Amino acid sequence: MRRNRVPLLGGLMLATGAVTATLAGHPGTAARGAAPPARPLATAQRGPGALGAGSQDQGGSPPAGVYAATGSGMLSPAVTGDPQLVYVPNSGETGMHGVHTSPSSDRNTVTVIDPRTFKVVGHLPAGTLPQHVTPSWDLRTLWVDASGSNQLIPVDPRTARPGAPVPVEAPYNLYFTPDGQSALVMAERLNRIDVRDPHTMALRRSVPVPCEGINHADFSADGGYFIASCEFSGQLLKFDSHTLALLGTLDLGQGTVPQDVRLGPDGRTFFIASLNEGGLITVDGATLHRTGTIPTAAGAHGVYPSRDGKLLYVSNRDAGSVTVVDPATRKAVATWPIPGGGSPDMGSVSADGTQLWLSGRDNDEVYVFSTTDGHLLARIPVGANPHGLTFFPQPGRYSLGHTGNYR
Repeated sequence: MRRNRVPLLGGLMLATGAVTATLAGHPGTAARGAAPPARPLATAQRGPGALGAGSQDQGGSPPAGVYAATGSGMLSPAVTGDPQLVYVPNSGETGMHGVHTSPSSDRNTVTVIDPRTFKVVGHLPAGTLPQHVTPSWDLRTLWVDASGSNQLIPVDPRTARPGAPVPVEAPYNLYFTPDGQSALVMAERLNRIDVRDPHTMALRRSVPVPCEGINHADFSADGGYFIASCEFSGQLLKFDSHTLALLGTLDLGQGTVPQDVRLGPDGRTFFIASLNEGGLITVDGATLHRTGTIPTAAGAHGVYPSRDGKLLYVSNRDAGSVTVVDPATRKAVATWPIPGGGSPDMGSVSADGTQLWLSGRDNDEVYVFSTTDGHLLARIPVGANPHGLTFFPQPGRYSLGHTGNYR
């Protein structure tokens, strides 16, 4: 961990993992429950080479389909007063296809970035192997999934202050049922899903899974079921959201290495990033049948809807690019290469939809893309092998987990 003291917004100081003052004087610190204000981000001049495709709406057309509540400016009253910050877990682990074990000593931390200035404004302690930073269902807590130290570490998004770690076995990833009644810990190395209290994280029961490497998921439009990917054995599993009864299994093939799972705006089609196939596998959720493949580029990994819900941004970790996919036509409509190469991994779309933030897993950096034309606004040095970055807050009524699957 870095030992120099770094001032966070409004006087918050983070040093060797300790917060020494509270956040004060930052814009937008009204009491919770007030109408959420729109908070504009820093803008940058548009660079050359506009692609003409891949732009998202910035207030013109309403959001589409299942993402109707996640449009630009549609912030929940629950996040009123929370400063816009980007949280980057420095895992120190390369992950699948990783080629660069970082020599950086800044690992097992969370780097905090001000998205208005692209400046690092603090660091938080994060146990061992922090994989993702996950917003809670009620948007009141950010959970750092520290799988190596068997901990979930709560962070108050109002102050960026970490709380006491909660003992939780192998939390590679974290989701919440759409009704907010349960937290689902993807205990990847233990091949099980742990059902926990969404506030205290007390264990209710463990559900063994018939696959290896369960880690990413998304829920149906009505919340009745979810589909999860098994990275190491190449399956998709469909579960009842309430009982966690296994409803079906789809074998994609061990060589597919399925990663992120995202429901499309039509509410029927699930898009699964296939690391080895270099594209999105499309699956009909109701029947759990594979319906096609959308080529993107090598190492397809993360999938993020635009703020208007009409496009999907796919990070291609091996190719060093982002592919913009139209889920309606099931075609790639633009490619955004990182100049000089990179390793875009997991992240978030900004609250206003004008930026896509992704961690650079093999490059110890964060990338910020303009969603208007795809040019790179910034590349920000962070710690060792950054992984599941989240931009918070984002629009939506509640969080389903991961780095911010909102509805």
